[in-house]
Amino acid sequence: MTDATLARAAPQSGSASVKVWDPFVRIFHWSLVSLFIAAFVTADHFETLHMAAGYALAGLVAARIVWGFIGPPHARFRSFMFAPGTILTFLRDTMRLRAPRHLGHNPAGGLMVLALIAMMLVIAATGHLQTLDAFAEAEWIEDLHEGAVFATLGLIALHLVGVFVASVEHRENLVAAMFTGRKRPLSPTEG
Repeated sequence: MTDATLARAAPQSGSASVKVWDPFVRIFHWSLVSLFIAAFVTADHFETLHMAAGYALAGLVAARIVWGFIGPPHARFRSFMFAPGTILTFLRDTMRLRAPRHLGHNPAGGLMVLALIAMMLVIAATGHLQTLDAFAEAEWIEDLHEGAVFATLGLIALHLVGVFVASVEHRENLVAAMFTGRKRPLSPTEG
């Protein structure tokens, strides 16, 4: 189902917005932010809190993966998985501030969701491996864990830039949308 189809299917009854992000997606997003920050700041000093945040993060990501298959349309992976050519065209158009507006995740945003989920899985897996006797002294596991964390920080920076650019380009507060779950509907020229 395309964004335009979903926007037309959503009840509008004169409202200036349509529901896009369901409560689970919004809670997941902000919980992931909080848990990542908690795990990052406790890494060297509070091992118990660091591990608790890491396991909670892993459980949250596992739930999001399930939700990506059974959740509402905009939460499903198939709604934001785009061909590489589509992603590259979207990025080129974004550089020119001419990218099309999407009701759900745009091609770059969809790729970012998948990349961040993948990185969280690497971080969680390598963090867990460090707790096992067989890998407790494996320096390469620790290096991979830390490398994945810093790569994720880079992805987060790119994500924030993308949210800012898209918000400016389309005159839409995407941060607010992730709190309220609502965005303005696609206009006939956008869909």
